[in-house]
Amino acid sequence: MTPSRRKNKRDERKVKLMEFIGGIFGYILWAAYQLVHNYAFAILIFTIIAKLILFPSSIKQQKTMAGNARMQAKMAELREKYANNREKLNEETQKLYEKEGVSPYSGCLTSLLPMFIMIGVFYSVAYPLTNTLHLDSAMVEQAKNVLVSIPGLNISASAMYGGQIDIMRYFTSFECIQACFEGGKVSIAEISDFCASFNFSGINLLETPSKLGFSWYLLIPVLCFVTSVASQLIMQKLNGTGGGQQQGCMKAMILMLPLFSAYLAYTVPAAVGFYWICSTVLGFVQSLVLHYFFGPGMMVARSEAARVALLEKQEAAVKRI
Repeated sequence: MTPSRRKNKRDERKVKLMEFIGGIFGYILWAAYQLVHNYAFAILIFTIIAKLILFPSSIKQQKTMAGNARMQAKMAELREKYANNREKLNEETQKLYEKEGVSPYSGCLTSLLPMFIMIGVFYSVAYPLTNTLHLDSAMVEQAKNVLVSIPGLNISASAMYGGQIDIMRYFTSFECIQACFEGGKVSIAEISDFCASFNFSGINLLETPSKLGFSWYLLIPVLCFVTSVASQLIMQKLNGTGGGQQQGCMKAMILMLPLFSAYLAYTVPAAVGFYWICSTVLGFVQSLVLHYFFGPGMMVARSEAARVALLEKQEAAVKRI
């Protein structure tokens, strides 16, 4: 097999994997849609569900951040003490992390988990007919071919997202497109209602900001970036982890994830950006709650209480002897 064919095979497997993930999240979105019959509110419900799923990892991440903040003073002492002995510094640093029960890298993995969720939502939204409605792919392909053949629309057969967004945009305008889905497991009326549910407060979540030029839709990628960066900076300030000794991977995440999400929000249907904004805002509220229970001050107080309790227990044991 030639290198190009092997690469194509790998790309096909990646696409199938992403579509599989999108299909799974699509069932959740479809269930949420059945409750409210509005895709924007369905995304909001899904975001809440996603936050609940990620809550245990969020607690772990918050504990790691609080632990890192708690150890900054101790790390400064070690760097001063072993300034001329890097090997000993690394050894003592590792011992300190083990003693405090903190991993310097655990925060990186938990920071990437929301990106995995966003990929699932992206493929659910980008391919809504096959991943959210779970329509037969052959019907979708037939509808795309019909849509491409309609004069005046100038839609390419190789359109991104398999042409599904275009099919939904013009679904109610052409009976020839609707005819492609007759006899399917989802009725024409249900598909029409689903397409209409992407309209939210005058915003069509099927539209892509990059295709509309200078418009109000540009606020979506801008809000994606601003809310993400602002929430991270505020939480780092509260946790005391924004100093120069912050782990390199965490520093990169401050801009990398927001920039990537903003880029996606600019180049994909507005529903993806809408999800990311909802996720960021709800995540920020969740982080404030976690900070209250697992912030540096609270963690130090608990550590001190545990130390005092241990000393009292040891003193009581000595008195009994």
